[in-house]
Amino acid sequence: MEAVTIKDIARMAGVSCATVSRVLNGSPTVTPELRERILELCRRHGYRRNLLARGLSSGRTNLVGCILSDLDNPLFADMALALERFLRLRGYHLFLCRGRVEDGNIGRLFEFLIGHRVDGIILASSSRQAPELIRRYIQYIPIVLQGGLSDSHPDLDIPSVYVDSEAGGRAAAEYLFRLGHTRVAYLGARENNYSHLARQRGFTGAAERLGMSVRTFSNEAYSSTMEVGYHLARRFFLDPFQETAVFAACDTIALGVMSAAREFHVAIPGDISLLGFDNIIYAGFPHIRLSTLDHQARQVVETAADRLLAQIEHPEAACTQPVMIPPVLVQRDTCKPRR
Repeated sequence: MEAVTIKDIARMAGVSCATVSRVLNGSPTVTPELRERILELCRRHGYRRNLLARGLSSGRTNLVGCILSDLDNPLFADMALALERFLRLRGYHLFLCRGRVEDGNIGRLFEFLIGHRVDGIILASSSRQAPELIRRYIQYIPIVLQGGLSDSHPDLDIPSVYVDSEAGGRAAAEYLFRLGHTRVAYLGARENNYSHLARQRGFTGAAERLGMSVRTFSNEAYSSTMEVGYHLARRFFLDPFQETAVFAACDTIALGVMSAAREFHVAIPGDISLLGFDNIIYAGFPHIRLSTLDHQARQVVETAADRLLAQIEHPEAACTQPVMIPPVLVQRDTCKPRR
């Protein structure tokens, strides 16, 4: 059965296609009786407006593209859900894609989204290569980077929104120091990730100022998974350690640490305190109760989306000033004072 077109509705109603279009777009120039007759025909015959064609004529599709690097991480899943809800309230739909800047072929995703006429793109990435990628496409379409700009791109005119990871690292060191921990391990630092570098810089800088010693275990992978955390923690526990606390670069790394600790019969926080970063949904579960720094994911996502929609709807007033959102310490059960 062929789909009913606007021409079919116009023929059945005995009016022009322009009249049907005015009814569908809410024009007040059509009488209430005719409006109801046309809408009833649309309902009866299952007519749906062609949103793509409408977008072509108006210059907008009310579609926003978002590229996330990892949908397995609960943090990114929460971000995607928060973004979809925010956009829906503003009258937009989300076109979600998964891709890593480091993979080298993410440019195809930008071209795919642009080819499908999205009104703008949010790239959720803290990769050090992200700014150069955006530079290639921002002249064609509004883009917001949900992630920090590295120090090597201070003059790059890219709207960006991100959590202040450096401030979070400082807060982590200061919190552990207040609890009496002066020998700590930092697990999961990633050299290819701006946020991780900033977090490490903040943590080690504050630790040095406070007279703390820090032993760092780097993550050589492109993602921060529980499996990575587990293997880093095994290395840490296999080597006789004198540290009394562990700061994990993110909560998924921290969950891997907890798994390895059970295997090695290391009590948390009895034998060693553990602090994460992100406050993913699992962190608050009763059997986990992970102390962590809240990434403020919803605020980050909504601010990024708001900046993008401002570019789309009011391009003449677009602002490229970066927005940094401070993380918030969440104290639960995995850190305790050192006696």
